[in-house]
Amino acid sequence: MNISVLGCGRWGSFIAWYQATILKNKVISWGPEGDYSYEILKNTGKNEYVTLDKSIELTCDLSYALSNSDIIIISISSQGLRGFMKKITAYPVKDKIFVLCMKGIEESTGKRLSEVLIESGIDANKIAVWVGPGHIQAFTQGIPNCMVIDSYDENLKRFIADSFKSNLIRFYYGNDIIGSEIGAAAKNVLGIAAGVLDGSGYVSLKGPLMARGAYEVGKLIKAMGGEFNSAYGLAHLGDYETTLFSEYSHNRKYGEMMAHGARFEKLAEGVMTAKAMKELGDKYGLELPITNAVYEACFLSHAFESGDGAKNCMKIILKLFERQTKSEF
Repeated sequence: MNISVLGCGRWGSFIAWYQATILKNKVISWGPEGDYSYEILKNTGKNEYVTLDKSIELTCDLSYALSNSDIIIISISSQGLRGFMKKITAYPVKDKIFVLCMKGIEESTGKRLSEVLIESGIDANKIAVWVGPGHIQAFTQGIPNCMVIDSYDENLKRFIADSFKSNLIRFYYGNDIIGSEIGAAAKNVLGIAAGVLDGSGYVSLKGPLMARGAYEVGKLIKAMGGEFNSAYGLAHLGDYETTLFSEYSHNRKYGEMMAHGARFEKLAEGVMTAKAMKELGDKYGLELPITNAVYEACFLSHAFESGDGAKNCMKIILKLFERQTKSEF
């Protein structure tokens, strides 16, 4: 099988490694010329996460990457997807299968990432999403995990999941693409909340965060036309360990450092996802208190400017306790 992986960052480099090393597929790894992630792989054949198999072909030629593979896996920053698709659809790609291995909601529109592809001219039945738990640092040590493939098309979903499975990753067939995408994106918002709790000394609140967070996300999924219970599947609740507790989680680390008044410089998708979710909550008339608290901490608290992140974050947390008493479910 010929696979092109577009994006050489943390997940992109892992996917290329997984496809070539574990699945023995022919892999092209694409990155933009001059991009740090691409250049370090080109010059050294490795980064801080993986050492690429020598069979992997690195290129900065997008036309070449698109024309020489049947399956195109995209792993870039979610907020850059729409602009990137304008470049991709300039080439003949109507017969290609696209797999999105990225988690987010487009901040400017509130669209799911598969919707961005559809609006860019890609056939919905040729789009799959790859979501769920797992850290690269664990996978490369041989520690397995479970993940989800979802799609608008039942046959494509099964084909991708069956083709990509291994002893390292057990795939499940998703049955709610709305829930899979929103749940996967929203867990990054919960990750920031967990980091704020860590940094503010409220670690014991992570249990309530998990319970109430999944319930909150389930309400949003249902309002958007998905299944409420999808929030309790692998894409969301199943990804909590790797997002709310792991030292490797960028989103958890972002929240922890914010509570200390410091800025985490690596990509934390949950920041812009919190903004998108807040706007979706307003659109659907939903009360999303945890989402709104993360949004306030990231955009309104001035934690970085004041240098007193912990004090500001604790105020936001404690405001959640002032809300009216209500039934749990």
